Amino acid sequence: MRTFLALAGTVTALTVAVAVPASADAGTVLTTGAVGGTAVAVGDTLTAPLAAGTSATLYSSATGTSGVTCKASQFTAQVTGNPAAPGAATESVTGHTFDSSTCTSNVTGVLGVNGITVDHLPYTASVASDGTLSVAPASGSTIQTTVKLRTLLGSVTCVYQAPSLTGKADNADNSITFTNQQFSKVSGSSLCFASGYFTAKYAPVTDAGAPVFVN
Repeated sequence: MRTFLALAGTVTALTVAVAVPASADAGTVLTTGAVGGTAVAVGDTLTAPLAAGTSATLYSSATGTSGVTCKASQFTAQVTGNPAAPGAATESVTGHTFDSSTCTSNVTGVLGVNGITVDHLPYTASVASDGTLSVAPASGSTIQTTVKLRTLLGSVTCVYQAPSLTGKADNADNSITFTNQQFSKVSGSSLCFASGYFTAKYAPVTDAGAPVFVN
């Protein structure tokens, strides 16, 4: 009887030892302060500017350097779901802006950039525990960007669309990076390149000033 009770006690102790760390490690996909830190609340607003010293670019090819460059841009997203990790948090991208005063173009015949507008907002975004970020438009819509260029012949409007975007989150600097995300021209003059490849790194992503981590 004593042997059975001792065995039962050992099993119970082992069970508790296994269960406690699992409970302690349980957390949400998005946290602030640190990996496994404070859960980001549903409804919170996340913001991020371009990473210091970087630019957002929309080039005419994935390997070229001809197109539009902006030194100031920011996105804003509201958290709509933040489940336990591992999993995927969801967000509503409500704002994505570019400061046209910091934008330039080296396209032949283009004198400057009058404006860049991201259309058809809000978009839906999901961030998986492995850092994969997916951005999609509302059902029946597209991700769309309108670029207004200043030329010798006046203002030219170029409209580009993409079915979705894919990025990567990195906890090392609380960043989100988009690399060569392809857009196709749907309208505009011959000065508007046929395809646009968008690259940008946004950091740090913050929630009320606190850095956001992906778990």
